[in-house]
Amino acid sequence: MAKFIPVDPFDIVIFGGTGDLSRRKLLPALFHRWLDGQIPETSAIVGTARSDLDDKAYRAMAREACEKATGDNWDDKEWKRFEKLIHYVSIDATSEKADWPLLKSKLTLDPERPCVFYLATAPGLYVSICEALGRVGLAGGETRVVLEKPIGTDLESARAINDGVGAVFSERQVYRIDHYLGKETVQNLMVLRFGNMLFEPLWNRNYVDHVQLTVAEDLGLEGRADYYDKSGALRDMIQNHMLQLLCLTAMEPPNQLDDDDVRTEKIKVLRSLVPIHGEAAKRLTVRGQYRAGVKDGESVKGYLEELSDGTKSQTETFVAVKASIDNWRWAGVPFYLRTGKRMSHRHSDIVIQFKKTPHSLFGEGNDMANRLVIRLQPDEGVRLFVQIKEPGPGGLRVKSLPLNLSYAESFTVRYPDAYERLLMDVVRGNLSLFMRKDEVEAAWTWVDGLIEAWDQSGDAPESYPAGNDGPLAAAMLMDRDGRAWWEGH
Repeated sequence: MAKFIPVDPFDIVIFGGTGDLSRRKLLPALFHRWLDGQIPETSAIVGTARSDLDDKAYRAMAREACEKATGDNWDDKEWKRFEKLIHYVSIDATSEKADWPLLKSKLTLDPERPCVFYLATAPGLYVSICEALGRVGLAGGETRVVLEKPIGTDLESARAINDGVGAVFSERQVYRIDHYLGKETVQNLMVLRFGNMLFEPLWNRNYVDHVQLTVAEDLGLEGRADYYDKSGALRDMIQNHMLQLLCLTAMEPPNQLDDDDVRTEKIKVLRSLVPIHGEAAKRLTVRGQYRAGVKDGESVKGYLEELSDGTKSQTETFVAVKASIDNWRWAGVPFYLRTGKRMSHRHSDIVIQFKKTPHSLFGEGNDMANRLVIRLQPDEGVRLFVQIKEPGPGGLRVKSLPLNLSYAESFTVRYPDAYERLLMDVVRGNLSLFMRKDEVEAAWTWVDGLIEAWDQSGDAPESYPAGNDGPLAAAMLMDRDGRAWWEGH
């Protein structure tokens, strides 16, 4: 049975408290932590937005969101206790006429008590909100500010946000959140690597043939057209989620699980990534954009058809990259990154493909290699593929089958989702799963090189049908190396 340790009483203010992120993730996450006894009843949850609501209306909105997220485990009695923590303040945080005294009246204002300001807003508002918090005296003590991705759209804009926020809050107060880092299997990467003698001696260029990281989505824009068309798959997924997965997969063991020790090792990986410029981008990267297709027997619109203004956009909805890490551990080992929308099925995997045995004892075709598959979604788990003899007479036949650790089967209790875990880490002041300023900027430095190379080439994204696993060029990227994508089956 999982044991949930309560946090100390805290205040949290959600800017953008009526938005999609608050309703889908943040409010349900806080309610679930309440149900598991982690949130003290003297805590305060304050939603803020421009909408003209009162506490009663906001609590009704929050209840609808939490009830939808909780499903059959809904507890009306517990909700009535929990909703007493919830308040609402109508405020335009960027206006000089903002009613800061009203917001302050909802907070404890104890310098020893954690006070979290969660900026679930457009990134363009981060600096102005933080500046306002500083002006009204809400940036001191145990105050923390949480920034959602994306932190900027390139290195220059990321630095502007980091410098603007950093002028008000110290680096130890800033929590740059990436919800992928809160997933159980992502955190289990370090335990798997550094807690098992079985893996760590093999986790290097001597035994690993290549590494694959895939985040495949079967959905399209889902109401995010305005944001996504300005961003694309490279900025939306590669720059943050996937580079974070790469860092945790490739980093050296930290001295201890201290905030900066872990983040320092991730930074080393980002700085060791070989830049991809000019003509190299044509060999090492693939851009795609989905067109109309068929998914589960139903016709699906193409990307351009989903855009409301009918523009002939060249924004990529698919990216594949062959990346290299220029350090002692990983020299010569390719890291293949792939992400896309409207693919055949939803799955996120980290695949460690080990090398084949140096000599095959069992005949032609029986020299398969071990493979470790770490599944992040939809069914979290770990599978280690090993070779065994297929039962039966008539010769020796070798088959690759997995030793399977399924989280759903092994841990029958419901465990916290990513936002639940990360919110509690913010309250505790644990920075290890949050990005540091120089980490964000190092990621953008590498990604900016790709963006520049694509802009210089002028090539349009390659088309692929919705319900497919990306453009043909992505398969060829692997095939040229004598490899193939793991499709998560």
